[in-house]
Amino acid sequence: MGKIFFVSALVASTLIMSGCASTLTGDTYSRNEARQVQNVQYGTITNMRFVKIEGNQSGLGAVPGAVVGGIAGSAIGGGRGQSLATVIGAVGGAIAGSAIEKQATTAQGINMTIRMDNGQSIAIVQEVDPNTPLNVGDRVQVLTGQDGSARATRI
Repeated sequence: MGKIFFVSALVASTLIMSGCASTLTGDTYSRNEARQVQNVQYGTITNMRFVKIEGNQSGLGAVPGAVVGGIAGSAIGGGRGQSLATVIGAVGGAIAGSAIEKQATTAQGINMTIRMDNGQSIAIVQEVDPNTPLNVGDRVQVLTGQDGSARATRI
């Protein structure tokens, strides 16, 4: 019974974390980016390569991992041994939950070099969007926010 609960809780926490993962594609905006003024320029992609965008470790994975690990550890032994197993389970669960969160939020990205119409070359890294793939030679619209963030979308 304990193992079934442990596995179920771990799977549920993984699904919850993957649902919280934000996307960094050119066509996805956070709430904070909506209705913000952005500088618009145009250019052509001259080079691109695939990169990995590292995942988050916000603590959202560590908390459920610690709870699940602690519950699993409390089912082992009795007395002081049970207390020790609970602590070890909680610590191990937190580490595992954090690693699961990082893996669940890791994304495939592209590093694009863009030759702007004004002659300047810039580079932008953003998540790959399988629905609107970008390629070398594509004309793009580059939007730069006031915070320095930038994105490219095909025009």
